[in-house]
Amino acid sequence: MKDNKVLNLPSEPHFDLEHFFELTADILCIASYDGYIKKANPAFSELLGYSTEEIMAGHVSDFIYHEDKTITSKLRESINIDKPLLNFENRYVTKSGEIVWLSWTSVSEPSRRLIYAIAKNVTHLKNLEEERNLLLTNLTSVNEQLKQFTYTISHDLRSPVNNMISLFGLLDLSKIDDPETLEYIGMLKKSSLKLKSTLNEYVDNLSQEEKINVKIEKVVLNNILQITMDSIKTLISNSKATLEIDFSEAEQVKFNSGYLQSIFLNLISNSIKYSNPKIYPVISISSRKLKNSTQLIFSDNGIGFEMKNVKDKIFGLHQKFHNHIDSKGIGLYLVQKQITSLGGTIKVKSQVNRGTTFTLIFKD
Repeated sequence: MKDNKVLNLPSEPHFDLEHFFELTADILCIASYDGYIKKANPAFSELLGYSTEEIMAGHVSDFIYHEDKTITSKLRESINIDKPLLNFENRYVTKSGEIVWLSWTSVSEPSRRLIYAIAKNVTHLKNLEEERNLLLTNLTSVNEQLKQFTYTISHDLRSPVNNMISLFGLLDLSKIDDPETLEYIGMLKKSSLKLKSTLNEYVDNLSQEEKINVKIEKVVLNNILQITMDSIKTLISNSKATLEIDFSEAEQVKFNSGYLQSIFLNLISNSIKYSNPKIYPVISISSRKLKNSTQLIFSDNGIGFEMKNVKDKIFGLHQKFHNHIDSKGIGLYLVQKQITSLGGTIKVKSQVNRGTTFTLIFKD
């Protein structure tokens, strides 16, 4: 049997705390209550790019990012009354001007008026968090953009479909003798009604939207207006509406042509939809050139609404202020989103039975 070798270890091993202070990768420092660093390890010096002497010569606030100085000072005062500080994050500025994030744990020794602190460099975690938030923001934006595209298509198709249905009402079927033609007309009318019903259901099921990526260019107001009016020609004719157009002061705006067509469509159709039943609708559309912007003014003589009752709800989703059978509370919501998403603004004035005026402001 072999003799076991016994290691001769000291009964109380000696720990070189100064050596640990020098070698640790974490930041260690000792500061006085008045905010001056009395001792700092090499890791602190290497991170900030200052020598140990430079760090000890300056006040701690000299190295803190300007936006974090006030909160750091307040929390340092709370440590002074023997309250430990745990996981406090603030920013420091290195000698080269780089911003680094540090997460601190600090305790105080009141009898000696000293604060002992240890910190970890969490800059990489902050950068990852920022990248993650940016990614989430972009994904949210794309999702909302797709929703608006769907909204615009489904909502704006309803007016041309209504126009097509109106055409069937103008047809004198007694003048058509061919049974096959009559059958085709019936099928077309049935399909149109089904399409309208489907679009209505689709719009009702949507709840949020934002813009799709759009092309900004100079668009001719009269050209877009004519395209819009052609798509609802029957609606305008049947309502006996009069349109008074004056684009002499500003013939163009810097905008997206598709959005502008949708705005024309919604505002004109709304003026007809909410016209005063006692008089024929009169719709005025004019432009005005200002110093740094162009205004588009829509006015009508419709039933209007009480401004103090609707307040800021006028452009809200699914907000309806009249009991019109075809009202979905989406048209003005789209108009407001389309103009503001491209940097413009919209204002509204209205009086009951006196009409409504919308002023759209486009940035030049």
